[in-house]
Amino acid sequence: MAFLRKKDKVVVLTGKNRGKQGDVVDVLPEKGRVLVSKVNFVKRHSRPTQTEPGGIREKEASIHISNVMLICPKCSRPMRPKHDQLSDGTKVRTCRKCGEMLV
Repeated sequence: MAFLRKKDKVVVLTGKNRGKQGDVVDVLPEKGRVLVSKVNFVKRHSRPTQTEPGGIREKEASIHISNVMLICPKCSRPMRPKHDQLSDGTKVRTCRKCGEMLV
């Protein structure tokens, strides 16, 4: 399930954040989850420390990788990437709809 990488633009398919778009901040392959910016905020309570006051903080929580879909930068549509191999042997991801290579 390594078709998502950091800085990829994705759209959320299911759940309370359905339809929202954001950039992938972190990929957690061992858990099968991704952290998407500005999506899936949860509230966490924190105790005061010597440097920071306590209170309720909002932070982003991870989403299961099956609930997001990659967005093609050229055609701006959600898609599943196709894995191709260039003539020099490097593997690249390409859009199935427009054929654009994802960097």
